[in-house]
Amino acid sequence: MMDRQQTDQLSSAAPVVVTAQQMQAIETTIFHAGMPVAALMEKVAGRSAQWLVQHFPRDPTNRVGVIVGPGHNGGDALVIARELHHYGYHVIIWCPFTQLKELTAQHKAYGEYLGIENTQSSADLRQCDLIIDGGFGLGLTRPLSGALAQGIERINRTPIPVVSIDLPSGLETNTGQVLGIAIRADHTLCLGLWKLGLLQDQAQPWVGQLHLIPFDVPSAAIQTILATSPTTCCITAAAAISRLPLPRSPIAHKYQAGHALLIAGSRQYAGAALLASQGAIASGVGMLTIIVPESLRLMLVSQLPEALVIGATETAEGAIAALPSDFSWDRYDAIACGPGLTIAAAPVVEAVLQSACPVVLDADGLNILAQDDPASQLRERSAPTLLTPHLGEFRRLFPSLLQAADTPGLAARQAATTANCTLVIKGAMSAIAHRDGQLWINPKSTAALARGGSGDVLTGLATGLAAQLYQTEPTSQTLLDAAIAAVWWHAQAGRYLASQQTDLGCVPSQLARALPGVLAEQLAMTSTFAATIQPDCRNGQL
Repeated sequence: MMDRQQTDQLSSAAPVVVTAQQMQAIETTIFHAGMPVAALMEKVAGRSAQWLVQHFPRDPTNRVGVIVGPGHNGGDALVIARELHHYGYHVIIWCPFTQLKELTAQHKAYGEYLGIENTQSSADLRQCDLIIDGGFGLGLTRPLSGALAQGIERINRTPIPVVSIDLPSGLETNTGQVLGIAIRADHTLCLGLWKLGLLQDQAQPWVGQLHLIPFDVPSAAIQTILATSPTTCCITAAAAISRLPLPRSPIAHKYQAGHALLIAGSRQYAGAALLASQGAIASGVGMLTIIVPESLRLMLVSQLPEALVIGATETAEGAIAALPSDFSWDRYDAIACGPGLTIAAAPVVEAVLQSACPVVLDADGLNILAQDDPASQLRERSAPTLLTPHLGEFRRLFPSLLQAADTPGLAARQAATTANCTLVIKGAMSAIAHRDGQLWINPKSTAALARGGSGDVLTGLATGLAAQLYQTEPTSQTLLDAAIAAVWWHAQAGRYLASQQTDLGCVPSQLARALPGVLAEQLAMTSTFAATIQPDCRNGQL
C-alpha cells in the first residue's frame, strides 16, 4: 500500500477542519508573523473572484449584487466586487450598515470612486442575476437583525443564485446552526481552512455546494494552534484511496486478501443480509463467509455464488438462535454482525463481542449492545470494534453524549474515546471518530443514499476492507482506515448513481454493483495512485 502520511500530504489530501476560535488564532499568528491584513484580504478575495469568473462567466446583460457586512467579510466582498467590476461585470453593492471596520470602509470608498453602483434597498438586488453574500462570516454569535435580516428574507424568496463568502450570513461557525435567519446559498466559498459548522447536517440546506478557497495557510501556523487539539480532518479522494488495500501483490491469493465473516439476516429481514454481503464482495475481500438462519441459506447461495453461506439454527420467528456447533473464530480477519438480525439474536451478538476478532457492529447489533452499558462492554474487548450507527442508534447507545456535544461529530469523538472504539455516525455529513481522538468528516455525499439498505451495503464494504487491512496490519488504526475508505467510496457510488438516475434512483442493490466501477473511475482521476502503477499497465499493455 502507499504510504498513508505521504499521500495525505499531497494535494491537501487531508485538510484540517477548524472552529471559529482556531481559525481566528491561526490568522492572528499569520498577522503577527508579518502578513498584512490588507494583503491577506486581497489574496483571499482575488482567488474568490477568479472562482466566480470561472463559474459565472460575464454576460453584459447580467447584474451581480453584492451584500456587504460591517467587518472583514464585508471587506472581502468589496474587493471581489472591485475585481468583478474590472472584469467588466455590472456590480451593485448593498451595504445596510453605517459603521464599518476601517479596512472595509476604505474598500467601500474606493469602490465608490471607481463608480461601482450602490443601492440603499435590498429590493434592488432582487433584479440581479447573481448575489454574492459578504454579510457575516467567521465568528457570528448573535442572530441577524434589522435591514440585513429583512433583505435576506426577501432574497431567500427568489430563485437568484447566491454565493456566500466563507459562511452563509446567519450561520454559527462551529455548529452550523441558523441564528434566527440565514441566507440560503447555492455555493459557499470556504476560505483557507474548512470550518466545522459548514460540515454539519443541519447546515446543508443553507450552504449549498461547498468549495475550499485556499490562501496558502502556513503549516507552522496551523501546527502552532492545533498542536494540543485532537485532529479533525475532511476526507478527500487521496486520503481515502491511500487507505485502500491497493496495489495488491501480483502473487497474492485469496487467503492473503482477507477473510470476512458476516452474521446477518432473519426471516423478516432477509434483504439486509444480501445487501451487506454484496457490499463485502464489492470490497475485493478474498473470502467471504455468511451465517444466516437456515431458512435463508438457499436464497443467499443462489444470489451469491462467490460466498460460503452457512445456515444456523433459528428461532420460531426466524432469527439466528445460535452459531453453528463447530464454529471457530480463528479463521476470520474481521466480523460484521447486525444487519437484519432482530433483537431475538442477542445471544449471538454477545458471543461476537466476546471474540478476539475485529468486529463491525450495525443495526440490531447496535441495538442489542445498547441494552447494557455499551462503553463498558467495548472497553473489555481485546480486539478493536467499529460501530456504524445513525443518529437514532447513537442516541440509544450514548444518550447523554449527543445532548452535551455541540455537534454529532464531537459526540462521536467523545463516545469513541470513552468506549475505546472506532465509530461512524451516519448522516448527510458522516463523521468517523477514533479512540485516539481523531475525527474525520466526509464532505461530499448525497441524499440519494437516504434509502433502506444503503447502510447495509456500507457495513459489508467496511468489513471487507477491514478484513484485508487487518490481515497485514492488526491494529485499531486498521478499522479507522477501513471506515474512512468505505464511507468515502460508498458516498462516491451514491453520487454517481444520483448523477445518472437522480436522487430517487439510488437503489441499494445497484449501489453495491456500482462500487467497483466507481472506484476504478476515481483511481483514474487520482494522480497519486496513478504514479504507483507501472506505465505499461496504465497503457493497457501486458
